[in-house]
Amino acid sequence: MEKFVPPGDCPVCGEYVEEGSTSCQGCGSCPQSGWSEDAAYDGLDLPAESFGESEDAAIKGKSSTKRLVLAAALLIGVIILFVLTKP
Repeated sequence: MEKFVPPGDCPVCGEYVEEGSTSCQGCGSCPQSGWSEDAAYDGLDLPAESFGESEDAAIKGKSSTKRLVLAAALLIGVIILFVLTKP
C-alpha cells in the first residue's frame, strides 16, 4: 500500500480526510497504524463470537413468551367464569 498523506480519501474506508488531520474520522486509521485495514478494528475489544443473541437470551425470550400466553389464557378463563356465574 502506498503512503497516504491527507487531504484525500482514506485508503481504508473511503471517508474524506481533511488536510492536517492526524487520523480518519470514519475508521480511525492514522500514519502510526499505517492506514491499514486492521486499524478500523484495532482496540475495539469486541468479542470474537457473533453478534446475534446468545442462547441464554433466546431461552429467556421463549420463557417470557410462554408466561405471557399463560397469563392471557388465565385472564380469559377468569373473564369467562365471571360472565357464566353472573346471576
